[in-house]
Amino acid sequence: MMVPMHLSRILIREMADMQVIELTETGGTRKFPIVIGLPEAFAIDRRIKGVQISRPQTHDLLAEIIRALGGTLKAIHIHDLEAGTFFAKLMIERDGEIIEVDSRPSDAIALGVADGVPMLVDDRVLDEAAAEAAVELPPAVEPDDEDDEGESES
Repeated sequence: MMVPMHLSRILIREMADMQVIELTETGGTRKFPIVIGLPEAFAIDRRIKGVQISRPQTHDLLAEIIRALGGTLKAIHIHDLEAGTFFAKLMIERDGEIIEVDSRPSDAIALGVADGVPMLVDDRVLDEAAAEAAVELPPAVEPDDEDDEGESES
């Protein structure tokens, strides 16, 4: 069974190698973090905020290619978890057919978040990720905390 999820938190620490996004069960309490790279974190943050830039970035390019080829991104499926690595698929509809394309979850989320594309996680993956969260999220950063400059949480 696929469980609807939403992006509940993004933690960007420009001086750190790992960035974290948190997915939370829509209408539920289960949640889990995914460690992602800085470029993907910036892409997700930019697309959430609707920030326009002068030249398209990779996720903008991919979204335009999907549209130009007559497709529509219908859903993001996070379908597997192996040795701490999540696996996702883009579910693209074209001419009434669903085309599944392998993707990293961070790229899929960056692609779909701006358009409110549904994010679904396999129930088995959700249970495993929620029970064995490999990364503990740091506490929320207070705006006046001078020691944490360069951090952004959305």
